[in-house]
Amino acid sequence: MSENEQKKHSDSVWDNFKQILFAVVLALLIKTSIVEAYKIPSQSMENTLLVGDFLLANKFIFGARVPLVNWRFPAIREPEPGDVVIFIFPGDGVTKYIKRCVAVGGDTVLVKDKELFVNGEAFPDDIFAKYIDTTPNGEPMIQPRRPGGLDSRDNFGPFVVPKDCFFMMGDSRDNSYDSRYWGAVHKDLVLGQAMVIHWSWEEDHHPSPDVSVSDPLSVPRLFLYNTVHFFQKVRWGRLFHPIS
Repeated sequence: MSENEQKKHSDSVWDNFKQILFAVVLALLIKTSIVEAYKIPSQSMENTLLVGDFLLANKFIFGARVPLVNWRFPAIREPEPGDVVIFIFPGDGVTKYIKRCVAVGGDTVLVKDKELFVNGEAFPDDIFAKYIDTTPNGEPMIQPRRPGGLDSRDNFGPFVVPKDCFFMMGDSRDNSYDSRYWGAVHKDLVLGQAMVIHWSWEEDHHPSPDVSVSDPLSVPRLFLYNTVHFFQKVRWGRLFHPIS
């Protein structure tokens, strides 16, 4: 190979590397600052969001974080009651939670016999919200306040949401570990607003076989099983479903 050919080859390699590096950096910026994908791991937001839903969240609207530095873009707006919000769990500062914002700083929250009131007015349930604790006759089973007048799941407050904070609750009100238990979420922990379900995978009706390091065939068995049941396991009707 001549010297000119070597130089052209080196330039070509360098150009390809720069393009790949630019694409990677751009993808990271988009993921960390604009849009990010999340998977729903629990039942606390049923039936708005189901276990196995994969969603995209708008991180820019509430002030996206800049990667590697402790700085945020200015927020377009703050979370409002009714928004489905992704945030960092205040209890450990790491785990990502998703709940519905029901009240903001200065609002007074009261839960009486399961019914939510904000500033003295009943807060409407989302159309997919549900309560799972009922008697055989369908009547709600109410959890009374704990001894000493302490709050419980079904009877909580009144609680005034601190400034720059948000009160979060799951749409599955009887099966949600939320602000009734661990308090309000500060705006610095807010990550984004849920936008759309881009994928949904059903495990209940066709549960995948377990994978074990002691069984070398467990991985191909899992792949084969999910391939055979692919069309039954995808919740086709939920794909590209907007979240509200």
